[in-house]
Amino acid sequence: MADYPVELVRQRYLFDGNPVTIRPIRAEDAAMEQDFVQHLSADSRYKRFMSTLKELPPGKLKYLTEIDYIRHLALVAVIEQDGRPVEIGVARYVAGPSGDDCEFAIAIDDTWQGSGVAGILMLSLIDAARARGMRKMEAFILASNDKMIKFARQLGFEVRRDADDPGMMHAVRSL
Repeated sequence: MADYPVELVRQRYLFDGNPVTIRPIRAEDAAMEQDFVQHLSADSRYKRFMSTLKELPPGKLKYLTEIDYIRHLALVAVIEQDGRPVEIGVARYVAGPSGDDCEFAIAIDDTWQGSGVAGILMLSLIDAARARGMRKMEAFILASNDKMIKFARQLGFEVRRDADDPGMMHAVRSL
């Protein structure tokens, strides 16, 4: 596992002026990540995981928090609430077999959707992916997820219906 990439830790501000810390996830964030997923609405969990899970099974939680920061990178958006860190969003990529392309996923706490955190996370993730040698980023999005499709297009992704699955859209962007 690579050293923790402290150069990716950033303080940013949401549309309303509230500060948010963007940083790579750490193994010790497992409980915070689990709380985040459990706090998502059923609709948001389904759109992110394409299943009806209510919490992350131990193996999945480990996979999402114990990452190598090169081929698998996750950035979390964290605010201070009642003196403790609270995750309000996460964006991640996982490299493909070639090592120069990656698939991304993003989830934002329902309360914080529309706050600007998704754009901050994705722009940070795109920059980090490019710096780690990724040349292409893609995602598979439920065709019914209009907000995500619009967001991907705003970020410069070309979005088309997946030829193999009409219920999915395929978003692709060169880095």
